[in-house]
Amino acid sequence: MHTQLHTLFQAKTWANRQLFALLEQQLPALSADTRTTAVRMLNHVWLVEQIFQANLQQLPHGFEALNTPETPTLAELQARQQASDGWYLHYLDSVDASQLTEAVDFRFVDGKPGRMQRCEMLLHLITHGSYHRGMVGRMLAEADIRPPKDSLTIFLHQTA
Repeated sequence: MHTQLHTLFQAKTWANRQLFALLEQQLPALSADTRTTAVRMLNHVWLVEQIFQANLQQLPHGFEALNTPETPTLAELQARQQASDGWYLHYLDSVDASQLTEAVDFRFVDGKPGRMQRCEMLLHLITHGSYHRGMVGRMLAEADIRPPKDSLTIFLHQTA
């Protein structure tokens, strides 16, 4: 499981880089509403990663919502996301495989208690990010912009 999680987070980092690179080029081609929605959606992904980063460290996350009140610029968000991707890759390099099945108690944003294994938290982030990248990809496609192909199979093929 440990090796597979590391591969999934490497693929997530690769997919994020592709999407942000395309958005840098194509953001002006989107309507103002679509630009804002796309950036806010990716900001939500980043914020959820920050919540689970705190959960993995058994620290309070300090967030009361699943997005920030302000919308960052694409450049600000890209820097934040790269830092988050780096944190998770470092975490997976440093965590002991046996710790991944350890259950951790935490609080959801609504204050309700939660309990998940570390590997479940990490898998949640993989599926959550993929889901929202797909939503942004759909917005791009609706604007006649071809979204990046970010499947695991393509990542594995390109990095083999």
